[in-house]
Amino acid sequence: MSGNHETVSSILNRDQQVPRANTGSAVRNLIVDTSTRLVQFERRFDPILRPAFDATLRDPIARFVTSLMNARRTRENLQLAQEKIQPGEELYLQSIIDSFREQMRGLWQPGRFERGGNTKTHGIVRGEFIVHSGLASNLRRGIFAEPRVFPAWVRFSGPGPYITPDIDDVGFMSISVKLMGVHGPKLMDDEKFTQDMLAISTPTFVTPNVEANAQLQLESVKNAQIFYFANLRHSHMLDLIMQGLWIKTQTSPLEAPYFSCVPYLLGEGQAMEYSFWPTSNARTPIPRLPLRPPDDYLRQALTAALAQRDVELEMRVQIQTDPHLMPIENAGILWPERLSPRIPVATLRLPRQSSDYMAQLAFARRLRYNPWHCIAEHRPLGNQSRARRQMYAALAELRQSMNSVPDYEPTGDEVLDHLS
Repeated sequence: MSGNHETVSSILNRDQQVPRANTGSAVRNLIVDTSTRLVQFERRFDPILRPAFDATLRDPIARFVTSLMNARRTRENLQLAQEKIQPGEELYLQSIIDSFREQMRGLWQPGRFERGGNTKTHGIVRGEFIVHSGLASNLRRGIFAEPRVFPAWVRFSGPGPYITPDIDDVGFMSISVKLMGVHGPKLMDDEKFTQDMLAISTPTFVTPNVEANAQLQLESVKNAQIFYFANLRHSHMLDLIMQGLWIKTQTSPLEAPYFSCVPYLLGEGQAMEYSFWPTSNARTPIPRLPLRPPDDYLRQALTAALAQRDVELEMRVQIQTDPHLMPIENAGILWPERLSPRIPVATLRLPRQSSDYMAQLAFARRLRYNPWHCIAEHRPLGNQSRARRQMYAALAELRQSMNSVPDYEPTGDEVLDHLS
């Protein structure tokens, strides 16, 4: 993208503070804004307390909260990898899309539209997805059928829907992996040779189903997400606790595990969730804490690490073995490792590389990530995934049309500082 920096700079949205709540009630606004500031204050000291908490309390609390969630659920007597259409899915989907569109139009100007979620781009880097040899027969399905290497573009991002200084976001990150050279019919026909894998740094999704997701987005439009979790009619306090066990002050996009949170097929009749795990335990110091770090310290950590060395993340899959305790239709339930351990199947290798953030940003704006960019052997499962097919497509179309940016299917041959 040589020579285009001035143009790209003109569409760069700078970090801003989280917008104030707009609930229509001064009291409710005060509750939201105060809770936001308290969380942001805690984030400055979180790295001091978090390691000991994670090592001793996080997993036992997660198991206990999961047991409480399961005690409230109805046993549906489904089979392994079996889906069940939920009442009102289409209405909830439309509500989610409408809320996102309203919020995006309120946050961004034409030419500067960002993604509705996973909004802040920390970087998009070149990678290789290396399928392991010697996998068990039940794992050799789809892209894992044989040892091979797929080229990949990997986007690391913050949570959204805002672009804030990293220390002020809600404390999780996301990874979007686009494999190229994946042959065979795709479940969406807008891309012919790609396979997308999406994951976030919490092992359960923020909402259990599309009904709850629609409720969350209604509150998000008012910048008052806390009232999705804490309310008298549809409380989701257990979901809030589960999310709180993993959201924290992050050190680098390369130093956190990432989880699919929703299941996918691993061949017909077999469901999996997948995750990506850093192979190094090294942690990048966060500059200037407990004072204010640089607004984009996560991007700086990503760039510095890849300028010095190769980085690897191990992909692991967890096979569904119990239809109730490892549900397809509830993305808020943590699948227990005691029933099904996570098995390494591939390595995501990010070779040492220099990066031009402005070129990365322009390239990221051209890409659409959608879990339905996939072959049938890895079809997304569950109501959240059924919604994501249309939701992601509709919001990507809105974003790209408002930015006058055409869609683009990458090949892996791109050189970002010369991409036209």
